[in-house]
Amino acid sequence: MSPFEAVKQNTSARQVAEFYGAKVNKNGMCQCPFHKDKTPSMKIDNRFYCFGCQETGDAVDYVSKLFGIGLRDAAIKICEDLSIEYDKTTQKTKPVSRPIRPQKSEAQIFAEAQKYIFKVLSDFHGMLKKWKKEYEPRSPDEEFHPHFVEALQKIDHVEYHLDTLLDGDNSDRAVLVSEQEKKVVGIAERLKKCKEEAENNKYENRFISQKRDYER
Repeated sequence: MSPFEAVKQNTSARQVAEFYGAKVNKNGMCQCPFHKDKTPSMKIDNRFYCFGCQETGDAVDYVSKLFGIGLRDAAIKICEDLSIEYDKTTQKTKPVSRPIRPQKSEAQIFAEAQKYIFKVLSDFHGMLKKWKKEYEPRSPDEEFHPHFVEALQKIDHVEYHLDTLLDGDNSDRAVLVSEQEKKVVGIAERLKKCKEEAENNKYENRFISQKRDYER
């Protein structure tokens, strides 16, 4: 009996996952080991399916992804670790005994990029709203501050991108991530510099205030 047949006839994805440390609740849900999962998002029984990263498969697929090894090596590893008998005459390679970090799927990479872009755009949107309020002209004759002009020009555009990331369909979000990923890196750098400048100004103002108090 091949290792694949032996695994199929003697165990399930749930039993294998629990053997390698997964905590499965009474509803058959557990935290997915293939992405950063804070709450159980993987349904597992004879097979598994993650509602977060969409990874799916059987017991062999689970071990293959968990340890970063081939399917045959995964089947052999399950048989040897769970003491399941199989035909060893066709065994060619020894399974990897130490887990390695599995490679990220395209869905995981996209989800992380989308999360990063949303965070940066949210911070940028907050800064634009602050500029719009702080630099709003106090009289009709006052010249527009560059930050106020930028806020007027960009705030609606940024809100549109945020709405797309929240409620847009997959194709719209994919286009946005592709088009904005490089631009967002520049925005993130700018936000960092603005934050540093704000901190420096805060310390300078505090120093001036303390100096004036001392001089009094």
